[in-house]
Amino acid sequence: MPAKGTSPFATFLIIGPTCFFLGILFALFPYDYHVLWSTPTATAAFGHAADPTLAPADLYFLLQENHLKFLHASPPLISRILHIVIGTGLLGFIMKLYKPSEANMLFDGASLALYMCGITVYIANIVKGLRTVTDDAYLGGVAPEATSAAGDGEYDYIGREDSLKVLAASNTILALVLCGVLILQAGQWYAQRKEAEEIEEMDKVRDEKKKAAKEGGAHGKKKQ
Repeated sequence: MPAKGTSPFATFLIIGPTCFFLGILFALFPYDYHVLWSTPTATAAFGHAADPTLAPADLYFLLQENHLKFLHASPPLISRILHIVIGTGLLGFIMKLYKPSEANMLFDGASLALYMCGITVYIANIVKGLRTVTDDAYLGGVAPEATSAAGDGEYDYIGREDSLKVLAASNTILALVLCGVLILQAGQWYAQRKEAEEIEEMDKVRDEKKKAAKEGGAHGKKKQ
């Protein structure tokens, strides 16, 4: 049974999209892990020798790059579904923060701040990084359909390896931000549940005192 003052449906609208995004990031983690933290030999990773002309690190950069290009070339339906899910999470926050209680302002306000940080990372780093990878616009390279403020068609981007590492790091940061949203929502549920239990216990003690007072008054009348 939900505690008083909670909105289970709105909470579901927040937790559902958050877990959805974490699932996407988990699917990207095998690519990001080898780019950021560990680079095993090709034989250890694939069970056979890879192209001897490629260094182990270059092999994993190539795998990540090809995967990102495939993602960015996905049908428009995929990005539309992604944006609908983002909007669903925002709708959940709007519902919970309409006429908010103190707990809503504390937990849901902080959760919304983290959620907006995640959206900012997505727009500023991930979307821009996907376009950079697709256009091979590293180190100020020319993109086919892009123009700069000067009109020369150049991007002001860092190198290939650094660009791919920034994308992988952005995915990690986004995952930590989304985990923070889940932790805050769980903390709100726990705090409200404990508050409801304490109120219930106080009401029970008050009722017992009233009952004892009535019984004491009834015994006094009988003695008289």
